[in-house]
Amino acid sequence: MPFEPFDLTGKVALITGGNSGIGLGMAEGLASAGADVCIWGTNPEKNAAAENTLLALGGKAVAIRCDVSQEEEVQSAFAETVKIFGKVDSCFANAGAGGGAPFQDFPTDVWKRVMGINLDGTFFTFRAAAKHMIDQGEGGRLIGTSSTSAIHGAARNEAYAASKGAMLAMTRGLAVELARYKITANTIIPGWIETAMTAPRVGNELFEDRVMKRVPVRRWGQPKDFAGIAVYLASSASDYQTGEEFVIDGGYTRF
Repeated sequence: MPFEPFDLTGKVALITGGNSGIGLGMAEGLASAGADVCIWGTNPEKNAAAENTLLALGGKAVAIRCDVSQEEEVQSAFAETVKIFGKVDSCFANAGAGGGAPFQDFPTDVWKRVMGINLDGTFFTFRAAAKHMIDQGEGGRLIGTSSTSAIHGAARNEAYAASKGAMLAMTRGLAVELARYKITANTIIPGWIETAMTAPRVGNELFEDRVMKRVPVRRWGQPKDFAGIAVYLASSASDYQTGEEFVIDGGYTRF
């Protein structure tokens, strides 16, 4: 018999940026544990493919188009999510965007785009979820996807690092403020994971030699590596865990 706290039957999980990469890996884990899953993404084709993948695992799954950097779209998508599923028990703010350049030449428009998706998008999403969870009165889970760039020097990637570092600070504050409502807030910190964002580096000989040799488990992380932590943080097994950062990086930050 499986450990019952990990059974998410009857629970509803929302994952932004859930149509590929880490987000889809988490969504698949949640669906496999019995949760009904709603994913948000901006690409209609990827949304449809991800929805079909999740439906094949059983349970209810719906993909909604939403650009999380746009406040009105988040409000509308969240209302639609609740209309379809009746509630949201766990909210994963996972949508993200990168963009690098030498800092002295860093384009302002890129800075604003990265901040708009990674930081503003998390704020808009968590705010809508927190209001819903407080009104619902049954507690809930807020989980953000940060990055190891938030905790070590990320050259030419300061916008991404700043947005992900700010997410850590925001989530710590939410853990303290929302505990009285039985809402926990935690953050996942991925290392080098094979996704569309990191695709240009996969197989790059120089990068593999300088960086991947520092990963003790000696491989790129995969989206499926985030299924288990997603289930844990969405489940009653993590009732007493809040304000924490979970580093999933194959030991990269320890070496």
